[in-house]
Amino acid sequence: MKKSVTVPLFLGAALAGCFPAREETGATGPTAKEAEALLDRYQEDFSRIRDRWTETAWQAALSGKKADFTAHAEADLALKRLHSDREDYEKIKALLARGDALDPLTRRALTVARNRFTANQLPQEILGRLASLSARIEQSFNTFRGRIGGESYSNNELLERLAAGDDSAARRECWEALKQVGAAVAPRLIELAVLRNQGARELGFADFWEMEIRLQEHDPAMLKRVFAELEELTRQPFAAMKEKLDGELARRFGLEPGELMPWHYDNPFFQAAPPAAAVDLDAFYRRLGKEDLPPLAREFYAGLGMPVAEILERSSLYEQPGKDQHAFCEDMDREGDVRILTNLKPTAEWMDTLLHELGHAVYDLHIDRELPFNLRQAAHALTTEGVAMLFGALAKNPAWIARFTGADQAKVAAAREAILAQRRREQLIFCRWTLVMFHFEKALYADPEQDLNRLWWDLVERYQSLRRPPGRDEADWAAKPHFTIAPVYYHNYMLGELFAAQLRAVLAGMAGHRGAAAELEFNNRRDFGDFLKEKVFAPGKRLPWPELVEHATGAALTAKHFAAEVR
Repeated sequence: MKKSVTVPLFLGAALAGCFPAREETGATGPTAKEAEALLDRYQEDFSRIRDRWTETAWQAALSGKKADFTAHAEADLALKRLHSDREDYEKIKALLARGDALDPLTRRALTVARNRFTANQLPQEILGRLASLSARIEQSFNTFRGRIGGESYSNNELLERLAAGDDSAARRECWEALKQVGAAVAPRLIELAVLRNQGARELGFADFWEMEIRLQEHDPAMLKRVFAELEELTRQPFAAMKEKLDGELARRFGLEPGELMPWHYDNPFFQAAPPAAAVDLDAFYRRLGKEDLPPLAREFYAGLGMPVAEILERSSLYEQPGKDQHAFCEDMDREGDVRILTNLKPTAEWMDTLLHELGHAVYDLHIDRELPFNLRQAAHALTTEGVAMLFGALAKNPAWIARFTGADQAKVAAAREAILAQRRREQLIFCRWTLVMFHFEKALYADPEQDLNRLWWDLVERYQSLRRPPGRDEADWAAKPHFTIAPVYYHNYMLGELFAAQLRAVLAGMAGHRGAAAELEFNNRRDFGDFLKEKVFAPGKRLPWPELVEHATGAALTAKHFAAEVR
């Protein structure tokens, strides 16, 4: 759940020379006036209905109550109904067909609106079923607690038990408990996929995957090419890294490397790296309490010229019964009310998550408010994810740890090489995990009724080199909430990593930095903050994402910077 808003006046002035202004285009004829009237009405309705959507989403995430999820489903349906108006949809398409008579900003606002309308040109009955089914599945995720021996545990509790345990049998119990939600939601997820496909095909797309990719302004061929290149570029570095990792884990558990199973890797999906034998990054955070993390983030962002104190005051940062167990950022009104939801613990991963979600938040907070309402959001999911990843990675940056955690400076210096190796390990593991998600989700919508349990493990074995548990035939894939709350989205995380690496390269050049990108110091770099606010945040969605990337970095999005970081 990521959205957007604001920009200081000095940035608005700076941007005036970067983009064509509406009044300079001479677009004042009948087509322009017709477009202005339609957009004024649409933006007002969109703003009002979206405010209700975010209010109900926030309340449901906090409480986990059925009534709150029902209210959110109703608000979601209202938002879909707004964008399902056939008459407005046809008017938007007709106006875009006369695009030469429109100024660039109006044309862009209409294009973004058209994409959203396209996805909602479905019968009301289907829209209602989609909203209701999604809400039921999301409620199951928020309220489900895994069980071991008759006792129920939260996600955080199970993750902590999994990471801390050295007994393989106990770890397997925790791992299986983390996957139990999959069996509970899988039938409804398959039903949802079939229903999404039905809707997409009625709109002329091959399936829901293709529809989402195209409406996200991606070229499917480009995505396939990028992920094929990533697989090729990371295959050998990943194999070498995992051989070393498996040696460490085998020694820890008294096994041979070939005997390791998925529950030996700490994360239930192997999407994050276990602590390295040479350095435990959590050791730098254990001396802190969970309440100590927000002040560290507040101080850091203030040093960039991006205050987050008010964001933190509005946010929900710690665990409570019924609350969503994950993390997200929400721009409530695109007028400055930006919040995050987390479940903080004093660990490196939760420090990463806090910086990550605040990265989304500062992006949202510095988007130009003078933009039309539907352009007051990030240029693309990948650009806001890239910014969030840029900041989240600092929780494992030696300079950041030394400056903000209060850790012993000599210990940080002694662990420097191990920290950098762990950072590369994390990047490689995450990259290979996204390959699983990319290929599985594409296949899911190509045929929702195939043997998805088997397909999941085929891909896990191929891209992550994990052993399939003998005889296991469970819906482990369905334990990932993204299939419901953010369908056909995960590829944007990896594209975001590429954008983050490209931004790091630009910032390193500004700072004259030499050496590992993971050691780039952000501490009190207001010039970094100003660059990001002006070049990345303020433009909002007024540019398609490929143009925004080139505007910000001077080059098209490329994998070369990421590849250089993981070599």
